[in-house]
Amino acid sequence: MASSPETEHPVKALGWAARDSSGHLSPFNFSRRKTGDEDVRFKVLYCGICDSDLHNLKNNWRRTLYPMVPGHEIVGEAIEVGSKVQKVKIGDKVGVGCMVGACHSCDNCLNDLENYCPKIVHPFNKIDLDGTRTYGGCSDHMVANERYIIRFPDNMPLDSAAPLLCAGITAYSPLKYYGLGSPDKHIGIVGLGGIGHMAVKFAKAMGAKVTVISYSSAQKNEALEHLGADSFLITNDQKQMEYAGC
Repeated sequence: MASSPETEHPVKALGWAARDSSGHLSPFNFSRRKTGDEDVRFKVLYCGICDSDLHNLKNNWRRTLYPMVPGHEIVGEAIEVGSKVQKVKIGDKVGVGCMVGACHSCDNCLNDLENYCPKIVHPFNKIDLDGTRTYGGCSDHMVANERYIIRFPDNMPLDSAAPLLCAGITAYSPLKYYGLGSPDKHIGIVGLGGIGHMAVKFAKAMGAKVTVISYSSAQKNEALEHLGADSFLITNDQKQMEYAGC
């Protein structure tokens, strides 16, 4: 049964926030907006940490709004849904990534390119369209428009699902968009950071041949044995580089 979005007051929340550029996190009481007609509220079970979280925590980009609750790889269980929500029901495994809002009326939004909307709303460190602050997923619950909610299969482990919402889509999107993930393609992945790990796994799953490129052999075993890469190229090895035509 869908819950009523006519909640009288904003909903209290508990998160972990930085108050200054030290980046130190401590408990923080705040409020999230009421559940609107098209909103999904979910209990946060896991939240990944990305470089952009760390940069924002320490104000490295000079635009942090303190107190700041990080987290944009947010997954959990739906606990409340608005009356107009279609794709999610209470109890579903859901998540939200780098976007929680946009204007929905500009050319980009009308062409399913909300990530280019000039009024895009990120899950933390932004002013929402209603003038309130956004706080990230290092908290007990999250609310977002159904448009930005991802629904996961019931049998998918949510701790593994969280990184898909940032590093995962960052790797998947170009592979899919440019048609790179196919058996006739040989893909080079530079480095095995969070995105690199995802890129290797996606490219292999799509059927491509994959070479991991790194400046040392430290990640060779990880790339070949654990992630399934076909080959490993060390940029500091002149012979390997010459053989590869670099």
